Amino acid sequence: MKPSSHILRKTTLGTLAILLLLQVTACDAPPTSDPTSEPTPNPSGQTAKQTAAAADKPAVQPVTSNSTATSRLTYPVTRKGKITDDYHGTVVADPYRWLEDDVRESKEVSAWVESQNALTGDYLKSLTNRAAINERMTRLWNYERSSTLERHGERYWYSYNNGLANQSQVFATDDPKKKGELVLDPNTWSEDGTVALSGYWPSPSGTHVAYTIADGGTDWRIARVHNLTKGSETTDELRWLKFTSLSWTKDGSGFYYSRYPEPAQGEKFQSTNLNKSVYFHKLGDPQDKDKLVFANSEHPERGFFTQVTHDGKYLVINSSIGTDDRYEVFVQNIEQTGELPRQIVEGFNYDYTLIGNLGSRLLFRSNEEAAKGKVVAFDLAAEEPEAQLVVRETANNLQSGSLVNETLVLNYLQDAASRVQLVDLAIDTLETKKTALLALPGIGSAQGFPNSTDSNTTFYSYSSINQPATVYQLDVVSGESTVVRAPEVAFNPNDYLVKQEFFTSKDGTRVPMFIAAKKTTELKNVATLLYGYGGFNISLRPSFSVTSLAWMELGGVYVQANLRGGGEYGNAWHKAGTKQKKQNVFDDFIGAAEYLIETGITTPERLGIHGRSNGGLLVGAVVNQRPELFGAAIPGVGVMDMLRFDRFTAGRFWTDDYGSSSNPEEFKALYKYSPYHNITSDAEYPPILITTADTDDRVVPGHSFKYTAALQEATTGEAVKLLRVETRSGHGAGKPTSKRIAEFSDMWAFLAHHLQLDISAKKG
Repeated sequence: MKPSSHILRKTTLGTLAILLLLQVTACDAPPTSDPTSEPTPNPSGQTAKQTAAAADKPAVQPVTSNSTATSRLTYPVTRKGKITDDYHGTVVADPYRWLEDDVRESKEVSAWVESQNALTGDYLKSLTNRAAINERMTRLWNYERSSTLERHGERYWYSYNNGLANQSQVFATDDPKKKGELVLDPNTWSEDGTVALSGYWPSPSGTHVAYTIADGGTDWRIARVHNLTKGSETTDELRWLKFTSLSWTKDGSGFYYSRYPEPAQGEKFQSTNLNKSVYFHKLGDPQDKDKLVFANSEHPERGFFTQVTHDGKYLVINSSIGTDDRYEVFVQNIEQTGELPRQIVEGFNYDYTLIGNLGSRLLFRSNEEAAKGKVVAFDLAAEEPEAQLVVRETANNLQSGSLVNETLVLNYLQDAASRVQLVDLAIDTLETKKTALLALPGIGSAQGFPNSTDSNTTFYSYSSINQPATVYQLDVVSGESTVVRAPEVAFNPNDYLVKQEFFTSKDGTRVPMFIAAKKTTELKNVATLLYGYGGFNISLRPSFSVTSLAWMELGGVYVQANLRGGGEYGNAWHKAGTKQKKQNVFDDFIGAAEYLIETGITTPERLGIHGRSNGGLLVGAVVNQRPELFGAAIPGVGVMDMLRFDRFTAGRFWTDDYGSSSNPEEFKALYKYSPYHNITSDAEYPPILITTADTDDRVVPGHSFKYTAALQEATTGEAVKLLRVETRSGHGAGKPTSKRIAEFSDMWAFLAHHLQLDISAKKG
């Protein structure tokens, strides 16, 4: 999803929508761009194993062979059922339906997972390059890093990691260049590091901070409050929160949030989420006394997201029905006792994401009659507020906006790289007085820019594929940026090449990609890793990832393709990769692979592909369609059964992008590419390592389990097809560094082995 500036403290509506599906990109970026990045080494790097009692009727037979990386594997035997479904006259078999059962509840599924992990663990241990890759990745990950800062009260707040801590800490400081006071330390919450901080929200005065906790990777959140004055926790504890921010009132007496009803027994991790409601929590009260503020019992499928304006006057409620940025908007004047929220935007047709307010005028990012985005304002002093154009649509795609005093900071994408515009407004008319382009160091990703009502300064971070995030303080009047924190790393960014190239997809569409490698690596017939996503309006920007750097340090080439379905070029680019047009995404990815081969950078035997969540679906689909094109594939936490994805947890939201098997025409498209249903027997598939986690309640692991079973059962050649199941890691957010390093060490060792990447001569 579009990651927030740090740990969901400043959640945008776009971030919320994407949270309904995944953590995007390599899931190891620094806290400035992704809350899941907190490193610690795992010396063994061993695959986690499920602890499970033997099933009464085991689904698998014990693995007795000592299979290695060079011998043919004997896969566990998986029970096949006889379940079929009739979709609009088409009968579809689903022999592995039983693998949808929760691994924590089913002895049969648990035993099957344990057997798969045992086989995969033995295989990965046999890879001679694994230990060296683990050591190098640990070393690269070991650097201090901070998120962007945001002022609350008299202090500046940020998250920080010393390099190899499992989870980032939260600090508050009087001086942006000094460390300050430790406020929250998630590393003390669990021995294995799997209890994570998922978001934090300081009160306006900075005396309290509300925060949410994720236990073992689940999307469910527990909210608590820390009192900085007393240096202790309050009695406040809220449960059954999911996909929500916490929005304080100006006086700090409490905050607004949204939650679901408590699930029925046994349905906590797999049931669909309905009947979300907005509540107000007063500090010190038990949750059952929280006041219901907004709900819609006639439409239980709708979700709600709340924001309080920086002056504390208005509560803005966005209502959504899926993952697309299309909202109805309601506003309540908090200062008017008893006033109910009134609707200012009707119909779920367009994006209206709050930027900020100037008095009674609310500024929004919108794509109504502006596919690449514009800025509009609603004056709440009017009896029937109507949208007033403030900044018109440009040739670049507007990703986000913020308001720093009277200056709009607009973050655009130009060919997938950041381009930041400063727009000085006339306070009375909202007309543009002047504009300026923020000077950035190069082709990269800038993010942050939190709102400020009493200062001309804000903060942002800049990173690129070869450059970890540097934090800057920006004066929006002068346009000058000052380095606040620059990382000290165990490599020279100037040793790496980052360039952008364009290729032509099957239907003639021009598609960009970023290509990165060490400058000493000859871009000819080299082991290459191609990463993609292509969905949910998510834009893959050129930002830093320890794992991609490690791949390049080993001598490989890293490529990131900006496929349709993403948001790089606005709503039209996104829609061109959805529903019946989803095949465009796969064609774009295949086109990227063909370009890399045709230009001589790599060969099919040395081309590996990787994607997570919707990107896992991408990898599974293209391997089915063009197995001869790839030398290895790693689909992570993928959506693999496209006929039943909407039956579980947040899956019902994804019909915005995928459509639904309940619709006859959409079913045809889904059935044609669904990875689980389109494995081609009697075709030579590349080596495949499927990764998932037992506690993933975003894309439930049954997707990967069923796909693995079908893949191992089919006649797809002698190349290995393995499943790696992590424990207590969920979809990716909050995964401790020890598990992250172990997982990527396994993955890169798998790729290096099968793509013939010789790391023995690499000094690093």
